[in-house]
Amino acid sequence: MLGRGGIRVVARAAGVSVAMISRGVDAADAGELPRGRIRVEGAGRKRLADADSGLVPALLALVEPDARGDPESPLRWTAKSTRALAVELTAGGHRCSADTVADLLRDQGFSLQGNAKTLEGKQHPDRDAQFRYLNEQAREHLAAGQPVVSVDTKKKELIGQFKNGGREWDRVGRPVQVNTHDFPDTALGKAIPYGVYDMAANTGWVSVGCDHDTAAFAVATLERWWACHGRTAYRQATRLLVTADAGGSNSYRTRAFKTELARFAAATGLAVTVCHFPPGTSKWNAIEHRLFSHISMNWRGRPLTSHEVAVNSIAATRTSTGLRVDAELDPASYPIGVRIDDATMAALPLHRHDWHGEWNYTLYPQPTPAPEPPQAPATVQADHTWLFQPAFTGMPTAAWHELIDKLAVTRHAQREAALHRQRGHQRTKAPGGGRKSVLSLEDRVLSSVLRHRFGTTLATIAELFGVTPQAIHKAVKETDVLLTLAGRSPQPAETQLRTLTDLHLYATASDTNPPPQIQTHS
Repeated sequence: MLGRGGIRVVARAAGVSVAMISRGVDAADAGELPRGRIRVEGAGRKRLADADSGLVPALLALVEPDARGDPESPLRWTAKSTRALAVELTAGGHRCSADTVADLLRDQGFSLQGNAKTLEGKQHPDRDAQFRYLNEQAREHLAAGQPVVSVDTKKKELIGQFKNGGREWDRVGRPVQVNTHDFPDTALGKAIPYGVYDMAANTGWVSVGCDHDTAAFAVATLERWWACHGRTAYRQATRLLVTADAGGSNSYRTRAFKTELARFAAATGLAVTVCHFPPGTSKWNAIEHRLFSHISMNWRGRPLTSHEVAVNSIAATRTSTGLRVDAELDPASYPIGVRIDDATMAALPLHRHDWHGEWNYTLYPQPTPAPEPPQAPATVQADHTWLFQPAFTGMPTAAWHELIDKLAVTRHAQREAALHRQRGHQRTKAPGGGRKSVLSLEDRVLSSVLRHRFGTTLATIAELFGVTPQAIHKAVKETDVLLTLAGRSPQPAETQLRTLTDLHLYATASDTNPPPQIQTHS
């Protein structure tokens, strides 16, 4: 009556084998029903657990080596399959099969268990209180008809023929063919989904970015949601509550996030309140289990071969409880490394709440004039030409300049190779852009000469050129390769110049006219 699998259910309930139940079913179908007991009481083979009183304790000692038994159990660091347990028990004098082990484990209250991701690490003492505060803020906003949204970045996805978790129905033997390795496609890049979940309306908005997950990208997504949905759904709104986790592009530590929200508040006239979840509790953010989980289930088993596929898969997400999702591609560029100075932060209309102001704050819509960009202080470049003399370099001035010209080509190739390894793809911008190197080629070669010729310490060279010892160590290591290729490795001198004072005295004795005081970069 139970259909497929019913025999196993009855066998487990009766405590007998599947084969015995099958034979009984066949006998019943043939009309061979036994009349009463066919064996005397106590007949038949005894259960192994009854015949061998040490079997169950030995089994428990294997599956629970930390709680009972020998902590040096041979199965402590291996997969405890029923077959492995049966082999180990048999070797210990308790002969049994894998099926018997499985039956005994079930009798002792065991079952197959996976890992449960419940430990949050070190918890903040105000963790639960922050949850209550956030919940009160959400209830108050919703009761007043004000919008409440949950925001976050979904896991970045590779674009191309890459495996996506899950399975879909298809013809037998016709799985979708994908790449064997998940090396990013430099031409297609990644998809960066940033979502906004409207708690009251049970709707979602996702912008799929192509550049970087920055604070500007996060707030731009919020702006698109407000322009396309929020402004129409909440015509009388004067406030907006945003719940976010504690890290990423919407981190409570990120100055740029607050700056962008202030601009959003000024443009929309909304007082934007942000409540962050305590560190390590991002999985409790509503967008994780009310929006992102359904998106992952919707595109399971489907390679995201283009940004269009990612956007369409997100936009097609629906649930029986009424969730609706809109998505669009955001092809804009969002540069990283944007720094917000103290003056800009001080000018923001930011009010920190009395309760954990670093997690809970409101940005008011008063327009504030954009502060003038700070002027970089003028730096006085220290003059190091007095070090490019034969007394230090160990070669005539003309030969020194000839060496620098010769190394310029190989240094350029070395730098381009290092940048290529960092990027993981070909250069997309013309050479010459980006941050300039603090150390010139002459500075780098001189650092290597001082290090190997005079034994000058990294700290002394770093102080001389106004950089860190780590920067000097890297520069010397790279320059040594170039000098070796050019066949001009520095030879040790008899004199050791360990400190700046040693350098100054040596220069004075060599008539190289050093400055009265060796200065460093400001």
